[in-house]
Amino acid sequence: MYNDENVIRIKHDVLYEVAKLAFAGELEEKRDFIPEKLIPGPVPNFRCCIYKEREIIRQRVRLAEGKSVGETDDGNIIQVIGSACEGCPISSYSVTDNCQNCLGKACVNACKFGAITIGHDRSHIDPAKCKECGQCAKACPYNAIVGLKRPCKVACPVDAITYDEYNISVIDREKCIQCGQCIHNCPFGAIGSETFIVDVIEKLKSGAKVYAMVAPATEGQFGADITMQSWKNALKKVGFTDVIEVGLGGDMTAASEADEWAEAYKEGKKMTTSCCPAFVNMVRRHFPQLADNISTTVSPMCGVSRMIKAMEPDAYTVFIGPCIAKKSEVKDQKIEGNADAVLTYSEIRVIMKAKDVALEPAENDYQEASIFGKRFGNSGGVTEAVLQCLKETDKEMDAKVCKANGAAECKKALLLMRAGKLPEDFIEGMACEGGCVGGPSSFKDKMKSRKDRDALLAKADDRNVHGNLSNHPMDQFSMHRA
Repeated sequence: MYNDENVIRIKHDVLYEVAKLAFAGELEEKRDFIPEKLIPGPVPNFRCCIYKEREIIRQRVRLAEGKSVGETDDGNIIQVIGSACEGCPISSYSVTDNCQNCLGKACVNACKFGAITIGHDRSHIDPAKCKECGQCAKACPYNAIVGLKRPCKVACPVDAITYDEYNISVIDREKCIQCGQCIHNCPFGAIGSETFIVDVIEKLKSGAKVYAMVAPATEGQFGADITMQSWKNALKKVGFTDVIEVGLGGDMTAASEADEWAEAYKEGKKMTTSCCPAFVNMVRRHFPQLADNISTTVSPMCGVSRMIKAMEPDAYTVFIGPCIAKKSEVKDQKIEGNADAVLTYSEIRVIMKAKDVALEPAENDYQEASIFGKRFGNSGGVTEAVLQCLKETDKEMDAKVCKANGAAECKKALLLMRAGKLPEDFIEGMACEGGCVGGPSSFKDKMKSRKDRDALLAKADDRNVHGNLSNHPMDQFSMHRA
């Protein structure tokens, strides 16, 4: 994943300015001054001129407000900032200095579209005629022709990105699984996602009962001394009514899926998990024949939101985590009782910064979830929790589970299932490598945070996966899609 401090800083600065003005009630009157404040000029910082830089900032402000960057909105959470998408190579295939202008002309003979002509020193590829088939590169004996794919296109696991007539990247909404990999692999910061920042701030200002739901992947992201209790303390200072760790929802999901798995195993029906929205989007948009094989159990986020709303019908629930696709789960699927908003770590941090609140070390006292629920954010964590539930409820079975770690493995498993050749009984699908802890909006690299996360989980109370559910009104809400 591409990770550039300058790109991150620009994103963060825009989000912070929007959050600060929203809290002050001045966003409407002062939003148009944000580009000039961040790009004072007269010397440009990262584009040809300050006017293009300011236009990029203006479009980023729209995303921060939860709006589309353009006049038309296709409903996609992930958007291309057209004014920023111009630095990538126009042609996917280019001729290098290795070209010897040889007599064989293998590249010319291999091209069926007349895109290659012979120049004085080397061959030339006409990008207007090139169909990107790659035959010229395969034919060249000197390896003088190289394929140059845009980082966003390479990162997209479902080939949802193409280019328009102006060579601006275009995201096909019907293919996009909202995984967010393109956002964090673009070195120009030309792709972003709509946010719920303004919506959440307005709710906080209104005095409504706003509950934060913190993802299991959070532990370890900010160091071994930043615990769930640290988050609880900080978010209450910001104005949230209370904070619930979504690991509890992992416990609920595990219990519900265990029942589904047991029934499906008896019937000989293969199933997939349903907690990763990018994986669910992949199934529905690319393998629609398998939609009925998705577990009907809602995600841990939705489970906790339903629990909160069962106790507080007027509650406004906000999920906080490293996932972009969670935004689509809220916006697209409209599952009853689901979270009202989703914030990534960078988005919640600018809200905290605008209120002058920081995460501070705290004892690891707040333990709502079992150790199994806490591990839901790890690849294989869902399987571990479900099998534990089956064991504890005397439904243990000799089930085989395909733990698909990352989008590539998910596609492979689904292809096998569609062909009727999947050897396993169930698929645990995680679109991000490593699970949610490797999400596109993680604060730290998953390998760097693993040590701190393991240290925190080692201190967690290793209680029964069902042990804390009796304290919550499980009989007042369903853990299944309506």
